[in-house]
Amino acid sequence: MFCPNCGNPNNDEARFCGKCGTPLMRPAAPPPPQKSAPPPAPPPPPQPQPQNPAFAAPPPPPPPPPPPLQTYAPPAYQTAPTAQPVPAAPSNPLRYKIFGDNLPAVSIRLDAGESIFTESGGMTWMDRGIVMETNMKGGLMKGLGRMISGESLFMATFTSQAADQEIVIASSFPGSICALDLKGSGIIVQKSGFLCAQPSVMLSAHVVRGLASGLFGGEGFILQRLTGFGTALIEIDGSLVERVLAPGESIRVDTGNVAAFEESVVYQVETVKGFKNILFGGEGLFITTLTGPGKVWLQTMTLPGFARQILPFLPKSGSN
Repeated sequence: MFCPNCGNPNNDEARFCGKCGTPLMRPAAPPPPQKSAPPPAPPPPPQPQPQNPAFAAPPPPPPPPPPPLQTYAPPAYQTAPTAQPVPAAPSNPLRYKIFGDNLPAVSIRLDAGESIFTESGGMTWMDRGIVMETNMKGGLMKGLGRMISGESLFMATFTSQAADQEIVIASSFPGSICALDLKGSGIIVQKSGFLCAQPSVMLSAHVVRGLASGLFGGEGFILQRLTGFGTALIEIDGSLVERVLAPGESIRVDTGNVAAFEESVVYQVETVKGFKNILFGGEGLFITTLTGPGKVWLQTMTLPGFARQILPFLPKSGSN
């Protein structure tokens, strides 16, 4: 430090000048740095003032949910229906009366607007208030199926235009007429067994399963199938016997004597066991087995068997 009076250099810690004795003035120490004050806190948000509920504004609606992610779906391919829908059940039951004993016929009473259908040429007589319309019921494929099963390609529909009109349909062979009450389930009928039915009943062909059943069952591979709701009438060769089979119960029938059976019944053709039974039993090589549950309709006569009985009595060509 230098003396301000004589300029003599002195120690930094000397209080007076060593040459002239002038008191030395130390420079004042710089003030300590001031700490900066923290920034003022932001004012609190204004609190909502309580309002009268009657005048309070409704709360804002919630935000809409985000739209769902759209994924690619392949187009659905529509297939044509394989079968026509079954008509609904008729509003009125069919009024009929079977008469004629072994040469049977059925008399049916129709009200205005009521109808039945039968194969072409099946009518015997009818009142004037009934009109006939011939058509291919169910289309060409249905008609061809009926032809294979023993019926005609065209069907005749008879509709009454007045109250209490009678139509009579006769059986084509000595035997019986059986009425079947269909309630949605199907019934398999022998070939050419269909006689007539209400329009709510559908007639189609039924293919027999199994090679042996088709070749040796007595009716071939094609039978008739009745489905829907209402009443149908079928022809029976000879007399009629009805049996109800319990689940697992079986009955063996000679080939050709099965007139009809429900679809729940298993229809099989078996070989007669025993060499002597085949040669001398007189029942042939095959026999039909029906296994329940379900109802079966049996007939005491077959048309081929009847033809074999009268064949020896028919006149031969060249005989007197």
